Amino acid sequence: MGCYALPISKVTSLAREVSLVAVFTALVAVATATLSVSVPATRGYFNIGETVIYVSAILFGASVGGLSAGIGAMIADLLLGYGVYAPATLVVKGIEGALVGFLAKRKIDHILGTHSSRPLAFIAAIALAGIVLTIGATYYSGPMQFAVASPVAPVEFGITVPTAFWVLLSIIVAATTLYVSLKTDPNLSWQIIAVLVGGSEMVAGYFLYEQLILGVAAVVEIPFNVGQMMVGAIVAIPLVRAISARIPNLLNR
Repeated sequence: MGCYALPISKVTSLAREVSLVAVFTALVAVATATLSVSVPATRGYFNIGETVIYVSAILFGASVGGLSAGIGAMIADLLLGYGVYAPATLVVKGIEGALVGFLAKRKIDHILGTHSSRPLAFIAAIALAGIVLTIGATYYSGPMQFAVASPVAPVEFGITVPTAFWVLLSIIVAATTLYVSLKTDPNLSWQIIAVLVGGSEMVAGYFLYEQLILGVAAVVEIPFNVGQMMVGAIVAIPLVRAISARIPNLLNR
């Protein structure tokens, strides 16, 4: 029997994918574990891991986004003592990363047609700004307590966030999304939609797991999970644009 050898290009591509998954798995784990806010009612926690998940998915697609999201976030659950969430995290975050990566790599005109960019820009701007204003002003205004991971002990600190901050941020998000989508890059609005779709799966997935499997008050954590999606979107998408500006062909791979 003869041996089948993979072409050099496929071997190189596979090695690149494995390397990217390893790097972003570590980054997701670190980002998820570094800054966390405990939610005692659901035995869960708020974190900023979505930022890295969205960056990896938008830049490198479904495989890298899905694997690094699921494995990296699961590792963080285990490190932080939230092992009860680890099985769900592997699946829910994995699907989230894969969804964002799959959708983000599809061009708007291929999905919705050549005349879709303008209405989609308004939809994306209103949706993201609406989430920022509603969730931010309702659940993240006033005194806030945070904990940052440390080798010795968690470092806790508190800040006060005024409602006006979320009003101003929502206006900036809407205006920036519209300007960039309509003037320079119509694919920005599609990336936002991809993030919102993936983030919605994450929110729904954890709600079902908490409600049906853990039997806790799952509704309590919905604002925290939506907040993770919101923070991830408003940090990751500008970061993706900054990276792709320095490496122009990255988003086309």
